[in-house]
Amino acid sequence: MLNTSFFKKSLIFSESKVSDILKKLDSLFGCVYLENNEAPIVAFLPSEYCIYQHDQFDFYTRTNLVEFTLNTSNQSLKHFLKRSDCIDSNTKNNFISDFQGGYIGFIDYNFSVQAQVSNHFKAQPNLFLGIYKSFLKFEDQHWIFYSTEPEATELYALVNQLVSSEQRPTVFELVTSTQARWSKDQYQQAFLQVQEYIKAGDCYQINLTQEFTAKANGALLDTAEQFWQLTNAPYSGYLKVNDFELLSCSPELFINFEQNQKIVTKPIKGTMPRYQDPILDLQSKNTLANSQKDQAENVMIVDLLRNDLSLYAETGSVKTPKLFEIESFNQVHHMISEVTATLKKEVNPFDVLLSALPGGSITGAPKIRAMQIIEELEGAPRGAYCGSMGYFNFDGTGSWNILIRSIQKYQDEVSLWAGGGITIASNCDAEYQECFDKVSAMLDLFNTWHKPE
Repeated sequence: MLNTSFFKKSLIFSESKVSDILKKLDSLFGCVYLENNEAPIVAFLPSEYCIYQHDQFDFYTRTNLVEFTLNTSNQSLKHFLKRSDCIDSNTKNNFISDFQGGYIGFIDYNFSVQAQVSNHFKAQPNLFLGIYKSFLKFEDQHWIFYSTEPEATELYALVNQLVSSEQRPTVFELVTSTQARWSKDQYQQAFLQVQEYIKAGDCYQINLTQEFTAKANGALLDTAEQFWQLTNAPYSGYLKVNDFELLSCSPELFINFEQNQKIVTKPIKGTMPRYQDPILDLQSKNTLANSQKDQAENVMIVDLLRNDLSLYAETGSVKTPKLFEIESFNQVHHMISEVTATLKKEVNPFDVLLSALPGGSITGAPKIRAMQIIEELEGAPRGAYCGSMGYFNFDGTGSWNILIRSIQKYQDEVSLWAGGGITIASNCDAEYQECFDKVSAMLDLFNTWHKPE
C-alpha cells in the first residue's frame, strides 16, 4: 500500500494562480489540475500511466525523473487498476475529501459506451490514467509539494526551477471562429426524431447534444484562466497528454467516493439562464424550481442512477436525501438532486465508476437505448465531453466529475459541446435555446481569440 510518509515542502517561489503554475510545468508529462471543489491539486510525471488511443491500450513506466518507457509485457486495464499497491477500499487514511496520491485521469464518453453501442472514437486519447505520487496542493495561500517517491528531493528541485522560470508568451489563437456543426433546422430534425422514438416507447428521455468547433494554433492552456474566471465551476480541471488538451469548466459532480464505503452522486437536470437584473434572475430561478417538466426529467435520471448504484450497494442503503434543489452558477441556474449509497465491502471503487459511466444525466433513459439513439442522431463521437475526469486515492476514496462545459483540443481542432434532455413535453425552440444558455458565454469568450484578417 501507499507509504504515507510524505516529503512535504513549500515551493520557494509560489505563483498564486493555478494557470500560471500549469504554464510553467506543462513541459512535464501528464501535467494535470483538478479544482476538486475548492481543494485544488496539480500533479505531474506519473510513475506509471496507461492510455487508450487508436483502439489500443499502451502502458508506460517512468524510468528516471522525466523519461518513460513503453511496457511491452502483456497488460490490461484491469491489471493496471488492481495491482497490489493500488486501490484498496479497506485501507484507512488520515485525509478527508482530499487527494493523497493515487490515480488521476479521464475516461471519455465513447470509451464508456463501447460495450453497449457500436460507436466510433475520436483520434485523440480516449482514456488516460496516471499513478501520481508527486503533486502540489494549495494550502494557506501557498503551493506545497508532496511526494512519496525515492526521487522526491530531485523532483522538488525540478519543480522549483520550473516555477521560478520566466513566463512563456501567450500564443493561442483561433484560426476560424467557432461554428455549430448543426444548423437550427438540423437540430429540429434530430429533435423530432427523438420525439418519434419517445412516442414509440423506445425511451423516455434523450440527452441530445451538438458540437461547436474551430481551428486553433497554440496551447489551449493559455485560455484557462479566463474560462475558469467566467464559469467559477467547482469541478474544473486541465489535462495535457502529448498533443491533446482537455479544459474542464464542469459544475457537475458524478460520484464522490468517501470514507466508510459511502458514495454520493449529484445529477444535474434542469436549466434556466441567469440575469443581471436581480428580479428577473429570481423569477428565472423560481420558474425552474416550479417546473414540472424539469422535475420529471430530473427524477427519471435519479431513478436511473439509483438503479446503477444499487448493483454495487449494500441492500437498502441507496437514499435520495435531496431532490429538485436549485443551485446557481455564473451563467445558469441548475436543478440538482443527490443520491447516496454504501458500497459492499468487496467492491472495487473503479468497477463502480466504469460500470456507472456514462452518467445518466447525459444519456437519458432507459440508458442503453438512449445511448444507441444518441449514436444514431448525433453523428459524431463526443470524445471527452460527457465522460468523466477525476481521481482515486490508493484507499479507494476519490471524486469524479461529468465533463460538461468542457473544451477539447487535439492537434489544431478545438471542440465544445452543449445539449439538454428531451422528453415528450419538450419544446424544440426552448431546447435549442438551452444549448446556448449553457455555453453562449464560453463561445463569446472563445471567439475573442479569433482575429479576422
